[in-house]
Amino acid sequence: MSAGPPAGATGAAAPTTVPASPEVQDGQRVVDATERADGPATTTASPVRRFLTLSLRPVLLYLASRGGMLLVASATSSDVHQPLSKSLTVWDSTWYLSIAAGGYVRHIPPGHGDPAQSNLGFFPLIPVLTRITHEVTRFGIPVSGLLTTFVLGLAATVAVWWMLRDVFGQSGADRGTALVVFSPGALVLSFVYTEAATILLVACALMALRRERWVVAGLCAGVVTSADPVAAAVIVPCVVAAVLAIRARRDWRSLWAPLLAPLGIVSFFAYLWVHTGSPLEYFKAQRAGWQGGTYFGGIPGSFDHLFTQFFADPDYAVKAVSALVAVGLLVMFFRARPPATWVGYVVAVLFFGALSPVIGVTPRLVLRGFPLLGVVGAKLPPLWFEVVLGLSALSMAALGMMAMGGPLWTP
Repeated sequence: MSAGPPAGATGAAAPTTVPASPEVQDGQRVVDATERADGPATTTASPVRRFLTLSLRPVLLYLASRGGMLLVASATSSDVHQPLSKSLTVWDSTWYLSIAAGGYVRHIPPGHGDPAQSNLGFFPLIPVLTRITHEVTRFGIPVSGLLTTFVLGLAATVAVWWMLRDVFGQSGADRGTALVVFSPGALVLSFVYTEAATILLVACALMALRRERWVVAGLCAGVVTSADPVAAAVIVPCVVAAVLAIRARRDWRSLWAPLLAPLGIVSFFAYLWVHTGSPLEYFKAQRAGWQGGTYFGGIPGSFDHLFTQFFADPDYAVKAVSALVAVGLLVMFFRARPPATWVGYVVAVLFFGALSPVIGVTPRLVLRGFPLLGVVGAKLPPLWFEVVLGLSALSMAALGMMAMGGPLWTP
């Protein structure tokens, strides 16, 4: 379909193709409109200089959010009379640091629950990166872990901003990235946890899929699947992108992405097979130490505890509230009609949460489904965005105090 020459013009005008819908172009019309609203792009600066200049926006957002959490950690440490480093290496951090320091144990301890917990229930990427940082800097293992996750978080925030900018422009990327790094679950970006690495590599994979860099997308996905079991959700957008590319253009090269995506998790299970004698030792460790119960029981269990005990158990109360918040976020997310690859990833992440016998939907799980937060932040009206961002930051601080101050809440 093309437009004819304007009235009063002499000669024939070159036909102009009508822009495709956002669904066809994966959000490109939104980008163009937003970019015009944000002002013309700088054409004289070098690409590297422009990248660094624009990346200052997410860098400042990240530093502000981590500065806030550092204040919370300092106040909590002072209140409970413990070192600041201990406040920032709580809960799962201790398991990742134990792997970085001494590797994986070979056997699951006997019993169930706390006595049966072991580091076999944790994936290797963060421990490996922490060990590399330790060998390079010669810092202690805890400090190396904190430095590793801080740098990963910084890079992840920049990656999220550029991913959102592709679809929503600069102002939308600012708002969406702010909601990600100030979300309640973002408190773990200050711990030795996997979320920073997961967000960084998944964001890079999603951007590579959008640009049809199939091998790059597959390699990013292949690395991130060694970070965390939920990170295996990245396989879904790789499959979605390949199916769409093959249907539209018979682009069989797109299969590189889903073929490479499981590389990390497959390699980890192969290592466990050699190290312990069973490729399924991770699942056995989780079932013995943490995930006992019926699959798909996490969400119903959290609401059951909430209705019977109200807020007596903060763990279950936070999970129930998070599940309700996630439903509201999903409604706004789908209304924004984000790229199909983002939809596939978010749905897969939430499915992992629903599958769990215990965990359900937590602030950490919502953080790992970061496109959900990013899209909602980008599309919220200004006044609503300010309210939501403020409540989100306060919740992050409150949960941080509960997590670092003792066993009141488990992130």
